[in-house]
Amino acid sequence: MLYLDHAATSPVRPEVFAAMHPYLTGVFGNPSSHHTAGEAAASALEDARARVAQVLGMRTGDVIFTAGGTEANNLAVKGIVLAALAQGRRHLITSMIEHESIIESAEYLRRFHEAEVTLLPVDSNGAVSADAVAAALRPDTALVSLGHANNEIGTVQDAAGIAAVTTKTGVPLHLDAVQSAGWLSLQGLGADAVSIAGHKLGAPKGIGALAVRGRIPLEPLLHGGGQERGRRSGTENVAGAVGLALALESVEAERMAVSEQVGARTAQFIARVLALVPQARLSGDALRRLPATASFTFAGTSGEAVLLELERRGVVSSSGSACAAGSDEPSHVLIACGMPPELAQTSVRFTFGRTPLPDDAPEQLAVLVSAAVNAVGG
Repeated sequence: MLYLDHAATSPVRPEVFAAMHPYLTGVFGNPSSHHTAGEAAASALEDARARVAQVLGMRTGDVIFTAGGTEANNLAVKGIVLAALAQGRRHLITSMIEHESIIESAEYLRRFHEAEVTLLPVDSNGAVSADAVAAALRPDTALVSLGHANNEIGTVQDAAGIAAVTTKTGVPLHLDAVQSAGWLSLQGLGADAVSIAGHKLGAPKGIGALAVRGRIPLEPLLHGGGQERGRRSGTENVAGAVGLALALESVEAERMAVSEQVGARTAQFIARVLALVPQARLSGDALRRLPATASFTFAGTSGEAVLLELERRGVVSSSGSACAAGSDEPSHVLIACGMPPELAQTSVRFTFGRTPLPDDAPEQLAVLVSAAVNAVGG
């Protein structure tokens, strides 16, 4: 089987599993407990926090461990806007192509807290204009929340350009970096809050982090024991935090070399699919894209049928966001890019891992894709 759905989840790296093991067995104490076992766990937790902060270019105290990217995004959007409501700022800016965890958080704030939400449009490649952000800003804007790179089509936003706009007006910028972490540098972008998820990086499912600068007021969503400096109550997942820190360090250390290698293979694969399959159309920006993402539509087919045919031939991929699995609605991302619903429903996404494929893999894979599309469309 060739697994090409790494944007949905990736396998746990062996060194990460090994690093976590002691904190699932011998060093099992509650980090809030004031005894030797608890203090050992607390020490490991703070070490992991410092290591995550280092990679993200934030301070140690800025890092809040969460149960994953969805919780991190919810905490960023709801937490920052709820805190701003007390100061009379109730306006939130995001875009039409964001992950459901951001869009649904915005909708929750609108329905239950009378927040005013601006959903910015995107161009046909899924790009948000910094000028559009600037035009949408208001005196009562509490937050701008955008994905650094889109989880379905891989388009990378001009984060630095957008941050220049928000910094000038003093509005916090949150970047959902769940997909971009490990592929793109997250330092120097000017973001005030950054979300990541462990299972995209080689850590287990169930661990993530939100790094939010200390000057940004944040209302907690989970109340109780006051863990994570009062910003996220609940007994911390020490083993998960240790695993996340090592996974993030590992992918960052190899990022430049691996991104170049994988990006070259992905570009070859895209070129061969477009050459072999007349009805293939690449989704997203051809240049400003994640190095491991290739998303296509195949006019005249069914995306789900192509996926099944590919799996029968030993290739596992997806139709888009795993968080929308089971929905027969066309992708909101592709619709926002101006794609007709019937074409959007033919979408197939291939996302490669960090282990480079053999030299002939792009050609062989493109042949399999061509065969699968012809079998379904013919």
